Order: sequence, then structure tokens, then C-alpha cells
Amino acid sequence: MNNREESSASGVRGTATGADVVLVAGGDVLCCDEAQTLVRTGAIAIAGETIVGVGPLDQMRQGFPGAREHDARDCLVTPGFVNAHQHLTGDPLVRSTIPDGLPSHETIFGWAVPIHAQHTPDDDELSALVASVEALECGVTTLVEAGTVADPDRVVAGMRAAGIRGTIGRWGWDLDDPAAPYAAPADEVLDRLRALCERYPPGGDIVGWVTLVGHDLATDELLGGAADLARALGTGMTLHISPGPGDAEAYLARCGRRPVEHFADLGMLGRHLLLGHAVHLSDAEVALVLETATAVAFCPWAYLRLAQGAGPHGRIPELLADARGRVALGCDSHNAGDRPDVLDAAKLTAGLFGDARLDPALVGAKRALEMATRLGAEAIGLGHETGSIEIGKRADLVLHDLTRTEWLPYGNPVLQLVWGAGSRTVRDVFVAGRQVVAGGRATTVDRAAVRAQANEARRALLARAGIDVA
Repeated sequence: MNNREESSASGVRGTATGADVVLVAGGDVLCCDEAQTLVRTGAIAIAGETIVGVGPLDQMRQGFPGAREHDARDCLVTPGFVNAHQHLTGDPLVRSTIPDGLPSHETIFGWAVPIHAQHTPDDDELSALVASVEALECGVTTLVEAGTVADPDRVVAGMRAAGIRGTIGRWGWDLDDPAAPYAAPADEVLDRLRALCERYPPGGDIVGWVTLVGHDLATDELLGGAADLARALGTGMTLHISPGPGDAEAYLARCGRRPVEHFADLGMLGRHLLLGHAVHLSDAEVALVLETATAVAFCPWAYLRLAQGAGPHGRIPELLADARGRVALGCDSHNAGDRPDVLDAAKLTAGLFGDARLDPALVGAKRALEMATRLGAEAIGLGHETGSIEIGKRADLVLHDLTRTEWLPYGNPVLQLVWGAGSRTVRDVFVAGRQVVAGGRATTVDRAAVRAQANEARRALLARAGIDVA
């Protein structure tokens, strides 16, 4: 198999005593570190929020005598997955409602904009709660919220109630048309973003990011100012660009350059920036992304659902082939990507490019899993905290139930996880050492109550937006 099986080159760090430690004990531990270390019948020692030991079960028991144990027998333990582009408002309360086959302009302005315009603060919190719980039950422990229209603080409340970690942003654009929804002058947009990021500084469970809509909906003043703000605050920045060819066409018409080339001229590119989508890139744009260590969040199910040509046109293989490439996976919205399931996105990404270019090894299961874990965490600037099971990182863990038929018989864990089992076998999930999913169900919510609230909120939201659905 491709994984290095490890029996001793791990260990214990710190001064935690057994009484302070929980051992996630007895499972096979797929660390998703650079070596793809696999510890058979292993254990992970957690003190508070942090991993303080990883290794064979007997070694961990000797290192932490008296530690409480969480039974991980008959489980494969992986790091929590990273979702680098997820909309938490608007769509979650009206999922599977927008019809197939609509042009993107009609989808946005006939459905998404009216729905967002009628979202109440209560809707924003409930929507974020529903989406975050679903993400956790798919094994996602960290997500990048791709832009809240109205009530980011209520979205944070929903995320925290679910127990997920992530980022929060507030959409902004500065169109010349004063009637455009949510538009404002550049300085006003930047002031709002600054205030949000200062409320949620780096290091917390939820971190404020500089978040723009993107596409062709920002002046150079706003684009350049947003990048300067992210750098000054030491936080991330994200925006949508080039999921289809339309953005390139708009930028060429407006300024004579493609989007990423224009961003380079404005000094926007760099490690702080995460480009949402970036499917339709030219060779010159790919080179700029690599040269500047700019990251990309790839959301494959959205592109297939909306027929945006990701298979023949996407440049993920070129980005992955270069050591400078920084690529993560995302799931977009509930009426595009449909489900915040990063393992599902990993599987599709591996198959999509293999098929489009007639090369099954172009991405493959190993690299796809890396994008869902270590590489994804690095792409969003959190590689030092999460994305792999290593001493000193946050205890973000997923236990996959090996007694499920998807794992019978048990083969190569990477191949079986990506191509076969997927998120269906997620049993338990820990975020920073706190168990938030048990037996496949979130422990943080009253499911029956949330279900009733979501169904009523959907009915009322569609009625306020004037949308009649069968």
C-alpha cells in the first residue's frame, strides 16, 4: 500500500498527566501527515483541545496511565475534513428548490437574490446551524464561510451552536448602480469588513475574513483595499472568480486583462488570498497563482450541477503538479453543490480529471484526500492547527465505522475511504477535543426541534420572497 505503516516513530509531548488526557483508543489512525502515516491499533492522546500523543495503543497507555478512553476499536481515525468554500445562508433553508436547467443569471437574480433579501436574522442563524450540523455529520470540522449578506454575528451563533470551527465574512461590492442590492461605497464596505474581522480575530474558533462577492462586482479601489486590509489584519481573504467563462469576458471588456492578471496588477495576489472556484484560468493566470502562492477552493459538484465545464477546463491538475500549488476543496451552496460533504467532493475531483484527460493517476485518491485534509488546511492558512493528526495540532478527529458494509472486507484505507465508504460511515467527530457527533448524529442540537424550525422557516421565507413552488 502507499501508506507508511508506523509502529514507533510517534510519541508523547508535554506534561499532561493521565487524568488530564482522553485516549481515542484502539482504531487504525490515518494521520494524513506528509508521510501518510498509518498506525495500526493506535491511539491519539488529547489534552484539552490539543493532540499530545499519537502512536500504538500500548505505547499511549504507558505514556498516559489512568487516561480516560474513547473506544475507537473497529474504526479508522482521520483528521477532520476542511471545506474551503461553503455558503451558510440563503440556500440551506431552501435546498433542492431552485429548478435544474436555469441559466446562472436567472438562478442568481430570480432565486438567490430575492431569497437573501428576505432572510431575517433568525433565518441566518438557523440556516448556519442546519448547514454546520450537516457538515459535521459528514466529518467536516473546519469550513470557510463564503460570504454572509446581512447578519454575520447570527451566522457565528449558528456555527458555534453546532460546534464547528471556521471563518466568517460579510459580502461587499461597490457597483455604480445605487439600486443594486447590498452595494455600498468602497470605504463603507471596507469599514464593515474591518469591524467584523476585529470582532473575530485570528486564533479563535471563528475567524473573521475579508470576503467580497468577486466576479466583476468590485472596483479597483475595493479590490486593492480589501487585500491591504487582509494583510494588515493578518487574516485571510476570499472572493468568487471564474467558475465559468463569464468573468474573464467581463474583465477583458472592462480593463483588457483576465481577472487574475488584473488582480496581480493591483497587488492582490498572495498567501492571504483564497480564490473561490478559479476554474477557467489561462496558462498565464495559472502561472501567477503559483508564483504568488495564492490558494484555490475547488467545488466540483457545483460545476457539474451548473454545467460550467470543470472537467475539460479546470486547472487543478496543473496546480497540484507544482510544489507551490495550494488547493483545497469546497462544496459551495445547497442549490449547487447540494451537500457540504468534502469526501464526496474529493471523490469527484479524483474521477473528474482522470476521465477528462484520460489519465486515472492525474489526481487519484491519495491526493484527493490530501486536499480534504492537510493541503486544504494549508490552503486556508490553518495548516499549523489542523488537517493532520500530529502532536501539537488541534484534536479535530473523525472516526469511521469499519463494521459498516462499505468497509467489508477492509482493504487500503485511503482507496476505500475516498472511492467507497465516503462520509456514510462517519461515526464520531471531535472538534478541538470536544465530541460533537456520536453514532453519526450531532450531539449539539435537538434534531426534532431543528427539523420543525427549518421546515417552517422554508415556508415563510419562500412566501416573503414571492416564490411559489410545487
